[in-house]
Amino acid sequence: MSYISLSKDERQKILDTIGIKDTDELFKTIPDHLKLKKKLNIAGPLDEETLRREFQFSLSPISFAGGGIYRHHIPAVVDALSSRQEFYTAYTPYQPEISQGTLQSIFEYQSMMASLTKMHVANASMYDGATALAEAGLMALRTKPIKKIVVTRTTHPSYREVLKTYLQFSDVEIIEAPFDKKTGQTKLAALSKIIDEGTALFVQQPNFFGIIEPMEKIAQIAKKSGFWGIVVTEAISLGLLKSPGEFSPDVVIGDAASFGNPPNAGGPLLGFFCTTKDHVRRMPGRLVGLSKDASGNQAFCLTLSTREQHIRREKATSNICSNQGLCSLRAAIYLGAMGPNGLCEVAIQCASGARHLKQLLEEKNIKPMFNGPIFNEFVIRLTESKIKRLEKAGILPGIQIEKYYPEIRNGLLVTVTEINTIEECICLKDKI
Repeated sequence: MSYISLSKDERQKILDTIGIKDTDELFKTIPDHLKLKKKLNIAGPLDEETLRREFQFSLSPISFAGGGIYRHHIPAVVDALSSRQEFYTAYTPYQPEISQGTLQSIFEYQSMMASLTKMHVANASMYDGATALAEAGLMALRTKPIKKIVVTRTTHPSYREVLKTYLQFSDVEIIEAPFDKKTGQTKLAALSKIIDEGTALFVQQPNFFGIIEPMEKIAQIAKKSGFWGIVVTEAISLGLLKSPGEFSPDVVIGDAASFGNPPNAGGPLLGFFCTTKDHVRRMPGRLVGLSKDASGNQAFCLTLSTREQHIRREKATSNICSNQGLCSLRAAIYLGAMGPNGLCEVAIQCASGARHLKQLLEEKNIKPMFNGPIFNEFVIRLTESKIKRLEKAGILPGIQIEKYYPEIRNGLLVTVTEINTIEECICLKDKI
């Protein structure tokens, strides 16, 4: 959006109203010797992110870390609007008569997430993607007589651990479907053998290795299951890949922190939960709806609130207390500012950047471990000594994954987003 400045008449009206002659009087309390009396020598015009780099002194290393938490450009409008006190200090919206702004922002967020995923409805957000997956597992148990839950081993390790923790005292067996060591994709033959009507299936797309799974084929296998869902940890991929809803899952869950929320040393995150109208009453969390008040005016309200503070504990679908309202607000502002074309452009930059870095590393005979198609992440082998040398040079080359996958010795998950410049990619190649 272009900035439209004030006209001379508008500026003079403001000065007359506050009783001063010119704008210099606004700053008369600043000592004269501290004022800059020349124009800033800044080359331009520059895009927002480049301009930030010009002004920002940062001690943070060049980072190629991802694996579920990603650095993305956040337009200035996100901070400007989300930090307004009306939003920043607002409490969870129990009272619609005083929380219309908060309720509307959640409604907009829900509408955008449902549109992006091509699902019927989205809730008012959850803690993070891991708890969203666990809640989807519990919803599967409420839906059908599920005897086992199958989750692909290429699903984020932390997500799988939280799922197991949530269901550790249930009678449901949790099975991890293996992956192909060449492609990095889920083994379809093995997956087909363990799926039946008493199974709930969860698949991550793109998977933890950054590989794009063959969802058309997986969707065919999933038809034999009683319930299935798609997990999305990198929400930016929704701007480029096929919408999950096109494969007819029961739920689409994951983390939308990539939409306008910085990594913040690991949190808070933004779990999202989208489902079909058939499962809406089994969905955890809250659902904000649009209605009319007694006078016939537009009004937002909590349409469904099936948690312990609203209904009897035995009927509650979840005990999650927070709806991550501020994080979902930032996501709504981000999506509104970027629009469909902007989100697609970001996704393309991430995907092309990853391919560029992959090509640079291949020039040094460092090849990806898997040959499946990637989005913006890929796995290479890199020894501990080389990783430490890069870290000393101010480069965080990625995430070591051997502790999650012992069979992948010296495995390093490398991530590229639109934040990573060509110069940073070349720097990694030269110093690796």
